[in-house]
Amino acid sequence: MIKAVFFDLYNTVARFHPPREDIQVRACAEFGIEVDPQALRRAYPVADDFWSRENGRQPIADRPPTEQQEFFARYEQLLLARAGVQVERETGHRVFQASRSYNQGLALFDDVLPTLKTLRRSRLALGLLSNLNDDLGRIARELGIAPYLGFTITSQEAGATKPNPPIFLAALGRAKARPHEAVHVGDQYSSDVVGAKGVGIHPVLLDRDGFQDDLQVCPILRSLRELPALLEGYSHE
Repeated sequence: MIKAVFFDLYNTVARFHPPREDIQVRACAEFGIEVDPQALRRAYPVADDFWSRENGRQPIADRPPTEQQEFFARYEQLLLARAGVQVERETGHRVFQASRSYNQGLALFDDVLPTLKTLRRSRLALGLLSNLNDDLGRIARELGIAPYLGFTITSQEAGATKPNPPIFLAALGRAKARPHEAVHVGDQYSSDVVGAKGVGIHPVLLDRDGFQDDLQVCPILRSLRELPALLEGYSHE
């Protein structure tokens, strides 16, 4: 029986606003580069998986400045290459820096509040997990989801980033649940699926755009509205 559900933040509960692809198009335009926003949307899951794997190996924020610059350039190169545009390493770094100069906020996906309300009525322990080095509780309050959450945990608080075990083990402790009694929902294979599975938590991949349908390692949802029914299935196993 499932007693706890954990959620990733970015691209699971909240999206960037304006959308990342729009910011990226504007940043590329500063350097005379044209890129299709839809191609960027398809490219982001691959580039983000690269980020997650590298962050799990050694947090990007903890690396020396020169190594961070190298990583950001490689990330940008990979993103644009998957979107059909090849750039040199230096150009990649400049585009990445330009993209970070634009103001971006967060906005909830439309399916988040209805799903949290449904799960809360089922008396499940709900938690929000993120590799973010920021005040996740404040962000949850600003997004209006704090009343539905039992706790928030960042990788900074846990002492390690996803997919490493500490953040997931900390969530289990806060929820007072055993691994097989918990589900973790996230949009990234390397950090969310691999991380949850590594400690025995049931992983669920949220693939809103249908770009990761080839993965067969866990249930894949297109909307959080599908989650309550999935959890019912676990309760009958």
